Amino acid sequence: MTETAELERLAKDLLGRSLEELDREEQDVLARVAAGTYIGIDADEAAQLHATLGERLADRVAAVGGSWGFIAAFGIVLLSWMLLNSGAVTAFGIPAFDKYPYIFLNLMLSMLAAIQAPIIMMSQNRQAAKDRVAARHDYEVNLRTQLEILRLSRRVDRFAHLFLQSAKLDEEGSVELDKLERRIARNGGKDDPLT
Repeated sequence: MTETAELERLAKDLLGRSLEELDREEQDVLARVAAGTYIGIDADEAAQLHATLGERLADRVAAVGGSWGFIAAFGIVLLSWMLLNSGAVTAFGIPAFDKYPYIFLNLMLSMLAAIQAPIIMMSQNRQAAKDRVAARHDYEVNLRTQLEILRLSRRVDRFAHLFLQSAKLDEEGSVELDKLERRIARNGGKDDPLT
């Protein structure tokens, strides 16, 4: 049987549709089921293999920028900045380099936000792409599992049918054997084919 004919048969048997009615992913899954092959690497591995230096850097910046450690460290920096530029520290002879309303601090925060936001967006876009790949992978695994369960179910049904036929034949043979034994017993062993 050719590969296309086998795929067509599987499509009809397992999905109840012709091969042409299936989308590309379903056809690929059927081809892997027929061939007995498995899916390749998962979404995270595929993304890491094809990640550029900028994408890996964006992921690291997003990981650091979205952590409690960063928030705590940034809070300490802000408090230190305000303390160093407050009137309390100038009493010790330390000059304030950015007095209230902390214009230079606002400039630094604006620049940080302007740089950090697009980097985090790049990482989020990359994560969304990984999520789409993972969703396709999950769909394929679920479809493949469903197809394999259907195949096993049909195989078990065939075995059960054969077993029942065999049991019926055994029962019919047993009935015939009982009849023969009764006939022999009635005739006193004269009709015994073994003697």
